[in-house]
Amino acid sequence: MPSYPRSELKEMMQRWLDINQRCEEELNWMPMAEMYTDDATYGWNVGPTDEFMAVGKDQIREYALGYEMEGLGGWVYPYQRVLIDEAQGEILGLWKQIADATRPDGSHYEIAGLGGSWFRYAGDFKWSWQRDFFDVGNATATYMEMIKAEALTPGMQKRLEKAASGKRQPGHYRVGQAPVGLWDGV
Repeated sequence: MPSYPRSELKEMMQRWLDINQRCEEELNWMPMAEMYTDDATYGWNVGPTDEFMAVGKDQIREYALGYEMEGLGGWVYPYQRVLIDEAQGEILGLWKQIADATRPDGSHYEIAGLGGSWFRYAGDFKWSWQRDFFDVGNATATYMEMIKAEALTPGMQKRLEKAASGKRQPGHYRVGQAPVGLWDGV
């Protein structure tokens, strides 16, 4: 893994944070695909039996930033910490997942636990590799709380119905069967 100047990695992360905020405001995350190399991989675990993997910028745009973000309009993912390793060209960003929907007490629904993204920088202000992590159990509990409180948007209801259909969504694989493993390239 090549090293990069810390200043370049800091600028890359600031560009990422800026486009992330803009996409949250516009309720469209697909423009973020331009921040990846053509052959980048992006994946995460979805529990004990499933994982998600997008291979290439087009799948990242369509699957990770398209299908996977459907119904999450209004949610925000504020980064709490960013750790930069210039020797390896890697960045770790820790974020929260906060819904725009509120409880009767006025607090926002928020997925408890840690969420984060581990990025590998490829130069030219592009990522070549990204792996996310979040607490699937806490995400499920938050969604269940929102269902019971009838706090889901129509888009979120549709998203959960698709997930519960039993039909494997684009980019989803049984653990170990994705075209690229979560730990490949480490």
